[in-house]
Amino acid sequence: MLAAQSWAFWAAAIAGVTILGLAKGGFAGLGVLGVPIMALGMSPVLAAAILLPILLVQDVFSVKAFGAHRSNRVLALMIPGSCLGILAGWALARFVPVAAVEAAVGLIALGFGIQRIRAKHRGLAARVGPPWQGVVMGAAAGFTSQISHAGGPPFQMHVLPMKLPRDSFIGTSSVFFAVINWLKVPAYAALGTFTPANMALAAALLPAALASTWAGTLLVRRVDGPRFYAIMHVMMILVGGKLLWDGLSGL
Repeated sequence: MLAAQSWAFWAAAIAGVTILGLAKGGFAGLGVLGVPIMALGMSPVLAAAILLPILLVQDVFSVKAFGAHRSNRVLALMIPGSCLGILAGWALARFVPVAAVEAAVGLIALGFGIQRIRAKHRGLAARVGPPWQGVVMGAAAGFTSQISHAGGPPFQMHVLPMKLPRDSFIGTSSVFFAVINWLKVPAYAALGTFTPANMALAAALLPAALASTWAGTLLVRRVDGPRFYAIMHVMMILVGGKLLWDGLSGL
């Protein structure tokens, strides 16, 4: 089974899990590109099925590296909201076009990234939104993660304006998405995606995934706080543009 896969499959798969590893290692936001990159060599459904077990293992390493720095105040609002969003995503998956979700999230993320860069140049202070905003954005992250694996932009839209310390932002992100990924397991199991063949492919890709996660944790610690947030804002624009393009192409 493994040997039967084409070179294009393995090239796309290794590139996808490497991008995800860097995201899990601290460069949050890159993870949304994992499935689209892997879809260059396989179906998006297969890519998602292979990635979830890998993500669950990567989460262990990212939480161990940064989880102690998490913001429990942020998680206390966003995780309950994410549960509602995942449930809604599972219930509405057959009725909501993935392309429409990607286009909407991409447009919002693109505008948000531009707005944050402008705010930085104006020197605006950190801003903590009201509690209801944390619940709503948690629900949005859970919904988009369940529908199209694009939970990063809603999370960042809520947390980036807070200007948390770099490690706190990464730690909060790692714990939040570790919880989301486990919450998605029952839905994926019900869809029958955890087949022996998919698990074998996930196991074959795991070394590359873990190596890139480790590399990400080393690289991100070399980036100071202001530069880290500048990178996050640029990544928001790039990811937003990619999601908007994919969504409009699929409509």
